[in-house]
Amino acid sequence: VQLQASGGGLVQPGGSLRLSCAASGGTFGRHAMGWFRQAPGKGREFVAAVTWSGGSTYYAASVKGRFTISKDNAKDTVYLQMNSLKPEDTAVYYCTAIEMTTLTPKGSWGRGTLVTVSS
Repeated sequence: VQLQASGGGLVQPGGSLRLSCAASGGTFGRHAMGWFRQAPGKGREFVAAVTWSGGSTYYAASVKGRFTISKDNAKDTVYLQMNSLKPEDTAVYYCTAIEMTTLTPKGSWGRGTLVTVSS
C-alpha cells in the first residue's frame, strides 16, 4: 500500500488548507492514521492522529484548536483541515499508520506534501 498526501501549497498567515492522504494499491486496513510533518532542518514530528473508527482524535499541542483530522474509510482517505496557519507550520506533511498508545508511526512513509505559510 502506498500513501500519497496532497493539498499543500503556499498560504498567507491566518489562512487555511485542507490536506488529503489516499491509499493506492490497497487499503488502510483497520489502522489508526496520523499526520506528521518535517520542517526544514528539523526532525519529523507528530501532528495529529485518528482512530480507525474516527471516534477519537489526538493533536500536538502546537496545532490543537487549529487543525482537525478526519477519516473516510469508504474512500480510504485521511484529511487534515488546517486553519489559522502560522509561519511555523511550514513543513512537508506526511501521513502514515500510527500506533495510538504511543503516537508513533508504523509502516511506510508515502509521498509528502509541502505547506508553506508566508506573506
